[in-house]
Amino acid sequence: MKKKIFSLILALTMILGLAACKPKDDNAGSSAKPNNQNLAVNNMSEIDQAAYDEESAKLYDEVLGEFYDYYQQALESDNVSNRFALMAIAEAKLLESGAMLPGTTHYGNYAMTRLVPGTRSTVGWGLMQYRYNTQLVTTETIKAADYNEMRSQWGEQRGQGTYLDWVKNYLNEKGYTLKDTASILYVDDPTTWDDLSSSQTVDHEPLVLTYDYLINYNNENEIVPGLAERWEVSDDELTYTFHLREGVYWVDQQGRQVAEVVADDFVAGMQHMVDAEGGLQELIAAGGGNIKGAAGYISGENTDFSAVGVKAVDKYTVEYTLEAPNSFFITMLCYSPFAPLCRSYYESQGGKFGEEFNSAAADYTYGKGPDSIVYCGPYLVTSATNKNSIVFQANPSFWNKDNVTIKTLTWYYTDSSDAQKPYTDFWANTIDSVGLTTERIEMARNANTFDDYAIINNTDSSTYLNFVNLNRKAFANFNDSTVCVSTQTVEQAERTRTAVQNLHFRRALAFGLDRASWNSQVYGEELKTNNLRNTYIPGNFVYLEEDVSVDINGTATSFPAGTYYGEILQAQLDADQIPIKAWDPEADGGVGSSDGYDGWYNPEYAASEIALAIEELDIDISAENPIYIDLVYPGNIQPYVNRANAYKQSIETSLEKKVIVNLVEGADSKAWYNAGYYNTTGYELNCDISDMTGWGPDYGDPQAYLSTMLPEYSGFMTKAIGLF
Repeated sequence: MKKKIFSLILALTMILGLAACKPKDDNAGSSAKPNNQNLAVNNMSEIDQAAYDEESAKLYDEVLGEFYDYYQQALESDNVSNRFALMAIAEAKLLESGAMLPGTTHYGNYAMTRLVPGTRSTVGWGLMQYRYNTQLVTTETIKAADYNEMRSQWGEQRGQGTYLDWVKNYLNEKGYTLKDTASILYVDDPTTWDDLSSSQTVDHEPLVLTYDYLINYNNENEIVPGLAERWEVSDDELTYTFHLREGVYWVDQQGRQVAEVVADDFVAGMQHMVDAEGGLQELIAAGGGNIKGAAGYISGENTDFSAVGVKAVDKYTVEYTLEAPNSFFITMLCYSPFAPLCRSYYESQGGKFGEEFNSAAADYTYGKGPDSIVYCGPYLVTSATNKNSIVFQANPSFWNKDNVTIKTLTWYYTDSSDAQKPYTDFWANTIDSVGLTTERIEMARNANTFDDYAIINNTDSSTYLNFVNLNRKAFANFNDSTVCVSTQTVEQAERTRTAVQNLHFRRALAFGLDRASWNSQVYGEELKTNNLRNTYIPGNFVYLEEDVSVDINGTATSFPAGTYYGEILQAQLDADQIPIKAWDPEADGGVGSSDGYDGWYNPEYAASEIALAIEELDIDISAENPIYIDLVYPGNIQPYVNRANAYKQSIETSLEKKVIVNLVEGADSKAWYNAGYYNTTGYELNCDISDMTGWGPDYGDPQAYLSTMLPEYSGFMTKAIGLF
């Protein structure tokens, strides 16, 4: 299942070009050089797919079988709170496997900004957090004390509908003026302008500004009408009926009317999304949106899309029918699978549906650029130049145009290589927000701006992880065998494969990493634990709505209504005697959190685990005969060079050189991505530790995360552990 996967570089939109300590190794980035023959050539064409799938299935069962069993139990529960509790137990088993180590979440860094907090949605799933149309922006840089007061008031007033009026009065009283333009940085150009054909955030971020959903989330994170004026849900919770606004139009890049937005656009959008196979399709099938007939159409068992449960009842009424009740269905509607598509315009660009769909056809021009799509959202893309800028202008035909606060939104490209430029650009009013770490903090302090203007960004629900490649096949990048070439010998590679398939070896790697020191290379010493995450799913992502009793290692264990997900996860870890601190009940002012501390680093436990691994494997693993693991990094981004060296130093120290980390340099972020982000299968994964990807939820249920680790090509992140 392909969904919304984040690259780590994309996490730098608020902290671009960070610089921290110089690497302690003068030969930063160099790899260990064995004397024997290197594995320099990939033979991807020689992969026996059937044999590889069989290997993947066997390893998955051995490593994640217990996780999978609890996950399936959770899906079978018809009680939402019981489902959440079983999902928490399933995640505990996932973390205990050592196949993944949580790293960080978005943001949590020092920043300076003119973007007013609490004026656009920050809901933790879907794409609403990227909608800037309601964002308030000041001409003056916001003082930290004022920013924190506004953030505090948002928390107090949330749900009352009063915050926007309050914040406008507050800004006026404090002498701020509002402006209707904003500029931010971006780090990668979209790969397509067809939002329904992609699962990549790099494509969704700009495109979500060009259309609207049936529903929206407002600045207080409440569901409000979008293209649908109203809706109702049937008593059996199987049918959702949405009534569209009349007189809303699709327009072209110049703002010229093309067609009216009608119910059939949502039918066309969903069919095209499935036909395009861009990675979103499984979201609407069983285990996701659970839309009637979707699984059969996706598999090809049924080729008649009219059997799928999305219907245009009449011109302005769209209806979704589910196979079974789905407690989180409404939260899915602000994500790309539910975006509309103007059928007539799509067909005019050579687009076809069903078995006739062919995006490679000579006459297929849809989504090739911002001039080959149509718009019904808050913005038109009036200019887009690769590796330069993207300009969004307010759409004069948008149904809610009077509430679009930013009339011109400009994105400026950065390759992250110049650590000082974003800070300079911010104070030159070229951009309206900038992240700070070591070098920029020093610049700010030298300019006497740090104390007055430095704020700390809130973290979000996305999670970046370190994954262990359980079945490595690639020893150079899948698309270029001369790039990121491993220096491991055949013998070393076989020893590594044997080692990483051992539970205790994987745990030794997980507990041997000083994540605070590792993270300080990007975020600076002062905030090195601020955005550390200790779980895949944030511990406070959901909570129990009623009392629940679940079995934990044979003991019926009760949790009262209001218990956070993370507390249940921690109970299972404690019962299994795994020393992970996944939930801190005292964090976040006593509310509790899984963020903001390192609950994994435990060199003593790592040493005991490597000893158990050596005993079980019955092979010589020592400082004289170590296991080699490859870690790829982008050589042109100094903080990540530093971070790779910190990983190497920490692992090698904790495990007493029984493990040696080979640092394999990628010339730039693209080479790094190709080693472990752009691969479409596990056998293309060119590293032993993959550390460049993360996940943000598509809807408001733990399943949005855990489903990414399912077998048989249905879990999108499973490829990050080298399977399927």
